[in-house]
Amino acid sequence: MSEHHLIAQKTPLKASNACAALLVLENGRYLMQLRDNKPGIWYPDHWGLFGGGVEDGEDSQEALIRELNEELGFVPRQLRYFSRFHFDFAPLGMPVLWRDFYEVPVTEAEVAQMRLGEGSGLEAVSIGDLLLNRKVTPYDSFALWMHHSAGLGLYSPNLPRAEHKQ
Repeated sequence: MSEHHLIAQKTPLKASNACAALLVLENGRYLMQLRDNKPGIWYPDHWGLFGGGVEDGEDSQEALIRELNEELGFVPRQLRYFSRFHFDFAPLGMPVLWRDFYEVPVTEAEVAQMRLGEGSGLEAVSIGDLLLNRKVTPYDSFALWMHHSAGLGLYSPNLPRAEHKQ
């Protein structure tokens, strides 16, 4: 049995600042992308949030709107900043990079109009199925857990929220 290319990667993966959409349907499910199963990408054959790299001259909102249009043919009505994760790639000889997460409400009618332009599948999935049964990219899994937990009211809404700076 040969090793999966996630483990047997022979060339360095490209890392950059990035953005991702927590595409939330009215019933609380999340619209997810099944990533292609090919070498050269982060977490092939895993479920992940739609989004991607921030290009030079873009802020993360502009990048997310571009990515959603490229990946789904979808222009969101609303983006609400949720969180920023920082990744220290110093042990790999790279800088500290970030990934911004935005909550994007979507309707079933909007989903029906979307066309998959990247990845091998899309599906609306419950939080339980995502966290317990699916291979989900680790950073997106944590963002999904945070988003779900914030919606449950388990954590104090009175704590100061970090300011979002581009």
